[in-house]
Amino acid sequence: MSRPFTLFTGQWADLPLTQVCELASGWGYDGLELACWGDHFEVDRALAEPGYLAGRHELLDRYGLRCWAISNHLVGQAVCDHPIDERHRGILPARIWGDGEPEGVRCRAAARMCDTARAAAAFGVTTVVGFTGSSIWHTVAMFPPAPQAMIEAGYADFAARWNPILDVFDAEGVRFAHEVHPGEIAYDFWTTQRALDAVNRRPAFGLNFDPSHFVWQDLDPVAFLGAYPDRIYHADCKEARKRLDGRNGRLGSHLPWGDPRRGWDFVSAGRGDIRWEDVFRMLNSIGYDGPISVEWEDAGMDRLRGAAEAITYLRQFDFEPPQASFDSAFSSDR
Repeated sequence: MSRPFTLFTGQWADLPLTQVCELASGWGYDGLELACWGDHFEVDRALAEPGYLAGRHELLDRYGLRCWAISNHLVGQAVCDHPIDERHRGILPARIWGDGEPEGVRCRAAARMCDTARAAAAFGVTTVVGFTGSSIWHTVAMFPPAPQAMIEAGYADFAARWNPILDVFDAEGVRFAHEVHPGEIAYDFWTTQRALDAVNRRPAFGLNFDPSHFVWQDLDPVAFLGAYPDRIYHADCKEARKRLDGRNGRLGSHLPWGDPRRGWDFVSAGRGDIRWEDVFRMLNSIGYDGPISVEWEDAGMDRLRGAAEAITYLRQFDFEPPQASFDSAFSSDR
């Protein structure tokens, strides 16, 4: 379908954006999905500094690149999370963390997500990708038993915190694409349905499709696309591979990425368990014509090789659907 291919810059935020642009352009990417950390897309500067956004466009133009989406996963995570602790301090901007008082962190994170919508609109981008956080993810093991009232309160908390943010998204003409991901309010089929219902399926709230998070949960990413065809606002291509051998478990055992004792890991696109041709055929079927963003993660491969290899591998599946059914040639009405 000749969709644009972009590189998500979140895993490259240790490099200046100029260098990422040079690399991505050289590998044949059409654009970047800009992360709101590192120096790639700074929300506060975008809103306060004259010339900042024009400078970002000028930099992208210099390398023949465009931007269709910006991503603010790290701040979005803190909007609903419980508990708020040292993990968040490690990922949040200092002014969002502040004194670390949990409710203050959540409120400042929510305000920054509102500003992210404003900055995206000013930049000419209509999709913000990110996380929501969750006040009930810590109950997922079901022990101590979590009463249903507690789960219902978690979805109510999500709606209460995100609806005002989504009001700003609506006002700015921007959509939020939530990445369905363990640790979030929506992490599989049924929690996605429940999250959509919690915000009354308002159009401002949709989904970022990332099949890597379905693999280790034994969920079918192609079926997910078919279940939520009108809610796929963005697509990330990230790969995962399972190694469930009777000792390696799917919960990761608190082991670092790349440890051979893990039951699954992220790997470069084309080296895992995702049926990419089926994914692209379903994207065609549901009429998704937005960017294909390569989110490259592989603890066992150098990223300079991996990002170049991934786009070459994935482009082969981005074929045009037929203009007419192949069996139309058999018709006598010609």
